[in-house]
Amino acid sequence: MRIKIITLVIISLINYINLSGQVVSNILLQRDEKVWAGVINDGHLMPFNKNYSFNFYGINKSNQVQPLLLTSRGQYVWSDQPFKFEIKHDSIIIIDTLRSVRIGRYGDNLKAVQEFVSREFFKASGSLPDSLLFKAPQYNTWIELNYNQNQEDILKYAKSIIDNGLPPGVFMIDDTWQEDYGLWDFHPGRFPNPKEMVNQLHEMGFKVMLWVCPFVSADQKLIYYNLKDKNAFLKEKRSSSSTWDNAKNIIMIEWWNGISAELDFSNANAVDWFNKQLDNLQNKYGIDGFKFDAADFHFYPENSLSKGNVTPNQQSELYANFGLKYPLNEFRACWKMGGKPLVQRLQDKAHNWSDLKLLIPQIIVQGLSGYTFCCPDMIGGGLLDSFEDLSKVNQNLIVRSAQCQALMPMMQFSVAPWRVLDSVHFDAVKSAVQIRKKFTPMILRLARKSATTGEPIVRNMEYVFPLQGFENIVDQFMLGDNILVTPMLDDNLTRIVILPKGKWIADDGKIYKGGNSYKIIVPIDRLPYFERIN
Repeated sequence: MRIKIITLVIISLINYINLSGQVVSNILLQRDEKVWAGVINDGHLMPFNKNYSFNFYGINKSNQVQPLLLTSRGQYVWSDQPFKFEIKHDSIIIIDTLRSVRIGRYGDNLKAVQEFVSREFFKASGSLPDSLLFKAPQYNTWIELNYNQNQEDILKYAKSIIDNGLPPGVFMIDDTWQEDYGLWDFHPGRFPNPKEMVNQLHEMGFKVMLWVCPFVSADQKLIYYNLKDKNAFLKEKRSSSSTWDNAKNIIMIEWWNGISAELDFSNANAVDWFNKQLDNLQNKYGIDGFKFDAADFHFYPENSLSKGNVTPNQQSELYANFGLKYPLNEFRACWKMGGKPLVQRLQDKAHNWSDLKLLIPQIIVQGLSGYTFCCPDMIGGGLLDSFEDLSKVNQNLIVRSAQCQALMPMMQFSVAPWRVLDSVHFDAVKSAVQIRKKFTPMILRLARKSATTGEPIVRNMEYVFPLQGFENIVDQFMLGDNILVTPMLDDNLTRIVILPKGKWIADDGKIYKGGNSYKIIVPIDRLPYFERIN
């Protein structure tokens, strides 16, 4: 092991290069020092102070990851390549690395160190995804149409949005609009006139996205063999002597919709082919953007070979880089794309209170990791079986889910609320949308600033009010520095809110003195929030 220490006036950076596969470093933590890691799907477990481990290589837990650790006392860990770490009671242990790991301290709090790592390691690009993603709710067809995407029902769903008093926004047509995986054109039987459908959606005020993935079905013989001849797929490693150059077989990947070949985004032939498919959809039908699904690390197994000899993490990164061409985009799996103008959606959530409580802590970690243009999962949940039996739908949960998302960077509907809610609960959902409309100028200002500075839009209280004992609060969040949002996350009508020092005015006009906690009443039509007025 070779250790090189560089001491600067403000920053101490320690580069540890692991040559043995053993412990690289042991970073001591103060007794009250807490840790956040760039593992988005584990955000609800954070902040850590003991008993957690993770290996960034080949694992993304169905969501974004970022090779980053931050502490409440200004320490950080970063590497350009995956590494493994453990958090014990009094230390962070860096175990395995593929490349040098940068370890240091900047300032003495979470905000100072996050601002530093954002500038240093994933600098904001200056660009923003399509602003309509922030301005209005998004609508996804998954829950309403699932595997029966078709022109008639899509237009009916879109018209119902308008007829029921919700504003038009981004309209996402999900999986099975296409003829097959890899045959990226509208299914002619279910979409007799897709160009006219898109025109009608545009006339109603929607922008249109289509679901896509990097898989190609072997059943599409002409496409499959054309791409195979171009070496555009991942190949299979069958022996220790197998290389990309001499491998003959395509590796078939098992995923949630079957077994398919997978595009190798380290190969320009694959990139060029996929680019032509999406360009054709935009030019032929007027499609505005794409929902890029899959690219989870486990879809690039150890026995796969790529032209660029890249890691599973890098394949996911290359897929996301491909999406930068489209301002209207959405990703769920990502690696090292903090600061880029990409929409990062949380992993699918179930229709229950436990999963609703995941939204705030996971979006907080997205922001700290540089994935600031973040979208919660679909309102009420994004799993099909949650809505198969309407007698099991919890109307309060759908309302509270909409309220929780209303003051986040984005909010997305899928199940049609007017179909599953009575008038009282649907009116409460529309009220939440109206609250969002009031705050939309602020959300857009914060998004544009984040595109330049890398600052999170949604912030935890520890970020805004460092070292005041708020690091473990994950049921309320800050929108910018002055709006404290305290949504209901369970099936009650009261909750405790914790206000930092200062004077605060609530959504109902009441004035509160900060530095205290208060029990407030939250009827079903209320989204409580507090504005700092001094």
